[in-house]
Amino acid sequence: MHILLVEDDALLGDGVQAGLEVHGFSVAWVPDAGAAEAALAGPAFDLVILDLGLPDRDGLGLLRHWRRQGRDEPVLVLTARDGVAHRVAGLNAGADDYLEKPFDLDELVARVHALLRRAEGRAAPLVEYGRLRFDPARQQVWLDGREMALTRRERALLQALLGARGRVLSGDELADRVYGWTESVESNALAVHIHSLRRKFGEGLIETVRGEGYRLGAPP
Repeated sequence: MHILLVEDDALLGDGVQAGLEVHGFSVAWVPDAGAAEAALAGPAFDLVILDLGLPDRDGLGLLRHWRRQGRDEPVLVLTARDGVAHRVAGLNAGADDYLEKPFDLDELVARVHALLRRAEGRAAPLVEYGRLRFDPARQQVWLDGREMALTRRERALLQALLGARGRVLSGDELADRVYGWTESVESNALAVHIHSLRRKFGEGLIETVRGEGYRLGAPP
């Protein structure tokens, strides 16, 4: 699952990103509204964690702007503003959940999981592709009814390709979905994960489109 974290506090942002990645999420961390807008113009995110106290724009105004644009990603608001009135304002602006600072990382992770379960339940509870079945909410994959052991990166890669529905994804697009923006990636890392998925599901599962990228091939 790919999360956009919008937080201007470097210490907090670094800690939240590291904590979420330990729990298996891919996190792109940006420090302000402008960078968040640029990030959302690229590959899709499954959830946004938004700090309201941004240096270049009020977080509530930014959230209202996103909702007016029709953006429907689940948004978890982080804020130092306490009190019922602030929580109500955040929810009315389009937030799906609200967490006051300081907070416990375990509670943040639990709220993220809850929002993603809710979103996946609305969107696509189960994806079937030939003999392959993928549950995005539980991050489980089966082949012929047998659960397959995949790494977090392999699951993220498979989910991105299944979600593209045959559209070609460039190497950069796939790397953003699998690793996030802020993680350094070795040049051959994506190829290693693609090779591993082909070995587990068949060479034809992922098709290389020369000069363009990759797409789903023949179903297993």
